[in-house]
Amino acid sequence: MVSKKDTKFLENLIIKTQITKTRKVNDYPLLEKGFTTDDIIRGIEVLLSRKLTMAEITKKFEHNFSNFVGSKYSLMVNSGSSANLLAAFALVNPKKKRRLKTGDKFIIPAICWSTSLWPLVQCGLRPKFIDVNIDNYCLDEDLLKKDKQTKAIMNIHILGNSPNMDKLTNFAKSNNMFLIEDTCEALGSKFKSKHLGTFGDFGTYSFYYSHQITSGEGGMVVCKTKEDYELLHTMRAHGWDRGLNKLKKNNFNFINSGFNLRPMDLTAAIGLSQLKRLKNMIKSRSKNREMIINKIKNSENWDNQFSFFNPNKNLTPSWFGFPLLINHKYIKHKQKFLKYLNFSGIETRPILSGNFLNQPSCKLYNFKYDKKKFKNSQEIEDRGFFIGLPTNDMSYKTLNFLTEKLLYIKNF
Repeated sequence: MVSKKDTKFLENLIIKTQITKTRKVNDYPLLEKGFTTDDIIRGIEVLLSRKLTMAEITKKFEHNFSNFVGSKYSLMVNSGSSANLLAAFALVNPKKKRRLKTGDKFIIPAICWSTSLWPLVQCGLRPKFIDVNIDNYCLDEDLLKKDKQTKAIMNIHILGNSPNMDKLTNFAKSNNMFLIEDTCEALGSKFKSKHLGTFGDFGTYSFYYSHQITSGEGGMVVCKTKEDYELLHTMRAHGWDRGLNKLKKNNFNFINSGFNLRPMDLTAAIGLSQLKRLKNMIKSRSKNREMIINKIKNSENWDNQFSFFNPNKNLTPSWFGFPLLINHKYIKHKQKFLKYLNFSGIETRPILSGNFLNQPSCKLYNFKYDKKKFKNSQEIEDRGFFIGLPTNDMSYKTLNFLTEKLLYIKNF
């Protein structure tokens, strides 16, 4: 830890060295000022220690993260994508007593992210896409069907929302299926007081910029059993058992296949700092969301231009962003409207990757599907986009600016 005197010096230095370029007063990025001065100082402390690689701070972050989400085991990695990669390859690893085999199928919603899908494909499994619920954009539990070849589910908690976890977990258990929860966009969300990511065999999280907490890069994977934890631990770093058996003198004992997905203490220190503020950031994002919706609906220019994203029943959400569906009357203006928003300083994104079955990579892998079965996923792609939600209480000036720009769609 640096002294109080040095901390004050660093605080002043950080202020002086902030980007001096004047940005537009009304800019509305996905995330404004993702790092506090304290976050940066925690990172500087690691740099000053000259011990950047994964060590005690990472372990502390893993421990505190487990306590926060209520998981027995947590393992930090260098990204949320790497967390999905570890979970996928753990399911097919010969060390695992019950495991998947090459050619087994897995269920995944068509609204997904690239590295939710591809790790499972890369380890020899075949995707079985299903449509999503138009109200929450998540996997539609009513479309789940028993299939002898389908042995796993990759569920994705979209932008802080979730499917009905009772239905999903009951289906997985009754059909002896593995369940991975991609919770990269939903850290802090709870279904019936239980954190998302802790229902399945594995839960994955991302700390990329604009997520619920950010360390620039970084991710976490959680699990329930010691067997799975030790397998993940081994695979994270080259396949060796270093750190698992302190009695062994040989640190270069390779007991399995593996990757190099280790994080650095630098990112762990920033993540640990942000975790302390997560509850307050969740409250601010929720408050800001309600303010935006109320301001839009009470405007004299309100003409049902948008449909809003609502939390699933029994969900206490930790919102990642503010998605909207443009209503059909205005849909023909979508591209011009998004260009207008971005030009005005309001940063926009598609809802994940849209209907992923439209992506060129799916054509490369010859995934065949009936477009009629993915009506909701296609509608979300055609009508949807999302903007950010500030992690601090939004000013009325920003609120008025944002509302004015969003409702301008009726002028095209």
